Amino acid sequence: MPTNAKTKLATMWLSGCSGCHMSLLDIDEVLLDLAKKIQLVYGPLVDIKNFPEGVDVTLIEGAVANKEQVEMLKIARERSRILIAMGDCAVTGNVPALRNSFEDSDQAVLQREFVENSDIQQTIPTDVPKLLKKVYPLHEVVKVDFFIPGCPPPAGNIAYVLTELLAGKVPLMENKSKYG
Repeated sequence: MPTNAKTKLATMWLSGCSGCHMSLLDIDEVLLDLAKKIQLVYGPLVDIKNFPEGVDVTLIEGAVANKEQVEMLKIARERSRILIAMGDCAVTGNVPALRNSFEDSDQAVLQREFVENSDIQQTIPTDVPKLLKKVYPLHEVVKVDFFIPGCPPPAGNIAYVLTELLAGKVPLMENKSKYG
C-alpha cells in the first residue's frame, strides 16, 4: 500500500443483495480510522460513473450473472492492484447461482419473471443486460486475491482484511470466517 498517499479503495456490487455493503458500513468506528488512510474512489455509495485507473484495493460483492457484469469485473481486475471477493455470492455464486440448476437458466429466469409472474405486458424486455447462461463466482471470471466469505460477511472480518492490507500484511482468514 502507498505509505504517503491515501490508499485508493473501490467497491462494486454485482448480482447480490447489498448485504455485504451493509456489513462494510457496520464496521462502525473503524470507518473513522480507515477514512484517514483511504480514499473511496468508486462504488454504489459514491457518485462516480467510471471505474478509475490505479485502484489499490477493490471489494466486490455479488456473483457474475450478465454480460455487463463480466465487463465491469474485467475492468475492475485490470485497474486494481488487489481484488477481493466479498461475501458468499462473490465467493461461491450462492443464491444468484441457484438458477444454474435449470436448463437454459437465462431464458427460464426471464420467462418466469417477465411472463409467468406478470399480469401486464407479458414480454421479456430487450433493454436489460444480457444474462449469462450460468451465474459465476468472481474467481471463475478473473483472478481474485482474497476472499471474505459470509452471508453477509461479518463486519469484523471486513475490517480485519482492510486493516491488515493497510498495514502491509497478508490477511489470514483461517478460523475467522464461515460460509452462510
